[in-house]
Amino acid sequence: MAFLAQLGASTDELVDAIVGIPESDQETRDIFREAVLRLLRNHTYLRTNQFEVEDRLKGLEERFRVVGRDALADAFRKRLEALEPHHNKFTPDVFHFLLELADQPAQKTDLTALDALIVPEEIPPPKLTWKDIAREDGWVQERDIWLFNRHAPDSSDDEEVADLRTVASVESLTSASSVDDRAPCTALDSAFKPQGEELLQHVKEALSWRDASTKNGGEQPEKVTISTLQLLREVLFMLSGLPTTFFDADCSPSPLYQLQGISTEASTALFNSFAECGRKLAPLRAFSKRKAQSPLLQVFGSSLQKALTSLDGKLARIQGRYVAIKEDVVVSLVGILTEVQPILKPLYALSDIIRQLQEERNTHGFRYLELLYDAAGMAQLQAHRDTYHLLGSLFLDCFQIYLKPIRLWMEEGRLLPGDRTFFVSESSTKLPLPHIWKGQFNLLRSPEGHLHAPRFLKPAIHRIFTAGKSIVVLKNMKRHAAASKYRATDEPRMDFATVCPDHLEFAPFSELFSAAFDAWIQSKHHTAAATLQELLYNSYGLLQSLDMLEEVYLMSDGSKSDALASAVFRHLDNFSSSWKDRFTLTEIAQEAFSASLDNYRIFAEIDPRTVVHSVIAGRSSVRVNLPAIRLGCRLNWPVQIVVTKESIQGYQTIFTFLLQVRRAIHVLKHPVKNFHPRGSLAATGPMGQYYMLRTKLLWFCDAILTYLTTLVLAPNTAKLRANLGDAGDVDDMIKAHANFVNRIIHEACHGAKLQPIRDCMLDIFDLAIKVADAQKVEMARLEKEEHEITRLSVISSPYTSPVKAKAKCAAATPKPKRRNDEDDDTDKENQGLEWKIKQSAKVNEGKPHHVLLKEYQGDFERHLRFVAGGLRGVARASKEQAAVKWDLLAEMLEVGIKD
Repeated sequence: MAFLAQLGASTDELVDAIVGIPESDQETRDIFREAVLRLLRNHTYLRTNQFEVEDRLKGLEERFRVVGRDALADAFRKRLEALEPHHNKFTPDVFHFLLELADQPAQKTDLTALDALIVPEEIPPPKLTWKDIAREDGWVQERDIWLFNRHAPDSSDDEEVADLRTVASVESLTSASSVDDRAPCTALDSAFKPQGEELLQHVKEALSWRDASTKNGGEQPEKVTISTLQLLREVLFMLSGLPTTFFDADCSPSPLYQLQGISTEASTALFNSFAECGRKLAPLRAFSKRKAQSPLLQVFGSSLQKALTSLDGKLARIQGRYVAIKEDVVVSLVGILTEVQPILKPLYALSDIIRQLQEERNTHGFRYLELLYDAAGMAQLQAHRDTYHLLGSLFLDCFQIYLKPIRLWMEEGRLLPGDRTFFVSESSTKLPLPHIWKGQFNLLRSPEGHLHAPRFLKPAIHRIFTAGKSIVVLKNMKRHAAASKYRATDEPRMDFATVCPDHLEFAPFSELFSAAFDAWIQSKHHTAAATLQELLYNSYGLLQSLDMLEEVYLMSDGSKSDALASAVFRHLDNFSSSWKDRFTLTEIAQEAFSASLDNYRIFAEIDPRTVVHSVIAGRSSVRVNLPAIRLGCRLNWPVQIVVTKESIQGYQTIFTFLLQVRRAIHVLKHPVKNFHPRGSLAATGPMGQYYMLRTKLLWFCDAILTYLTTLVLAPNTAKLRANLGDAGDVDDMIKAHANFVNRIIHEACHGAKLQPIRDCMLDIFDLAIKVADAQKVEMARLEKEEHEITRLSVISSPYTSPVKAKAKCAAATPKPKRRNDEDDDTDKENQGLEWKIKQSAKVNEGKPHHVLLKEYQGDFERHLRFVAGGLRGVARASKEQAAVKWDLLAEMLEVGIKD
């Protein structure tokens, strides 16, 4: 295990040294590491043969001597012997490596190259002597410097003259001397006469005010009188952030000092005025010295330092007027206070922002941007031009840093790792491609539901978010390079001179920034949006997919929809359970739409939650089994971004309703074998009632179908095409399609408000099935009775012999036919009809057919009035756009009530 650990560590170092992959790309590093480990583990070669290497070295030396290069051979042997004490286990490998690299050493080796390995001896610099110093400094011309002055009380002029004899001659210093230049210096050599004592004393007297003395044993401090110039200097130092004597660290004035020549109240007022200026600037200087981790706060601190540096320069120029006096200057504290107030006023606004940041808790990194934005707008409204320029410039300079993650997101679709100030977050799990647009990225929000972004960016958040998602989708399409042809050459500048030009100084700052930022966003947003829309239309067939959805779900092609519905209804009427087989249902759908659509794009499913296993119950109601039929269309995944799963559910709702309408029409139009018993007329009696009720039911179903086709689906489909053409980005396309689905659902009476009305419509559809089934049962009963009467009349006739009567009865009885698939379906239908006869006898308790039709007609009239009246009432009480359509449908249905 220790060997494996050592091998793994060595492999990591080898990969880092050769490949140089950063640690962030751990997946690629692991691939290279595993490959290297696999090669090392499967390595079957032995170590270098040290004896073979030694023989080769000896052979190389012998070869040098054979070719006549004895000097080279001696040098080679000398270095091998020098290396012998340092021999280790890797020496043979090194020699083997060098031997493999050797290229004709006997002919190409030059012994002079060995001289480069010799370390040259360091030549010491020349010694510095007094002779050199005397020559350079010109001591020969200045003989007086060698005189020794004696200041003893008993000294005299004669002694000074005698001392000249003891002076070392200049010639002896400038010529060769036997005296050692490094002789130790005496105390006399280092003695000098101090100068500037008077100047030092003058400075001490000038600064005597710093030493505030006390009187009466320190009980009460004594006021120190200072001049105006002294206070002016301390004030300028304090405003520059330097420590002063008159003001402490909190910029509070010291009570020990008072201005000369004015009253105590006036002096205190001046001190307090300047102290207030310093206290307002103190938060700025303290904040600029803090070390921030966030890039936003770092650039803010840098901007503050620039503003303070500019202030220090202005204060230095004021000091220069009193230090390097070029003309007469009047020292006036009030004048200086008046002069610095306009300079300090813009910084006061910055100080208020700093103080507000410090008072707030849990502030975001971009909070100061909001405060700068608001303060700049307020300064503009108050006509504070200098403050407006400073705050506006600071805001736009700091905003450049916040633009970096926005630019990276809108151009590359990437997020900075660990960025807590940006308002976009990525899901930790990788979602399927159709769900990238909706679920892979989200907008960050606070626990209170507020968007995690500066307030002034909220109008543009949607476009920023959409542009980045568009880039991500284009990357998954492998079409990111296609966006370059829409990209602007240069993005608009976002500095103060460009955003707030002088000729627009009266325009609000918020409007100027919004206009400039909108132009900046448009330069990025249009690129991705135009590219993605073009690909959706041209490469992925968005409009063709919508045509397919309208044809399949909205039944825009009546002939194909009838082929699908008729096949399904035939299975239901024949009591066949094959309609529940999704393979059979898929085959039916593909065959119905095979003329215009590819078979692989259509499939069918059955929802088991709405399936009733009783074939009789499934045939007798549109509420049973029909909602279980689910058609599906295979769309390209970029198209599924626009046509969402929720929209497909809306399409399915309309498809089910249209199928239910067609079911009622199919049952009523299905040919019923009309049997007229002897002495009956079709236009009178029960047959007349049946035809009148059937006509009204067909009229109602056709009115509903006409309303859906002409007033709901066709106009909304055309409006969808127009809205998609006007959409600015994919989100607008998604919104347009979602609004289209919601409109057709509400206008088709499938909203929550119209659920009772929709249920009543389904009751009428079920009533149509009941009427048709009742008529079939009645016709079967009448036919059976007629056959029985015919049979009895033949038997009981006195003019017919028994043999002939038996033959006539056999002739009247239907002969059995050959059984095939159609006969099986007919037998099943006859068995179902016989079962229905029994069920009708139980349910209706032997009610006559005309009584039953009269009850059905009463039910229809009651349901029709409820539907028409309900639609009229909901339309009047609702403010939705669909209310107009509901009112039109109510007017259409009221025609049947009047008749």
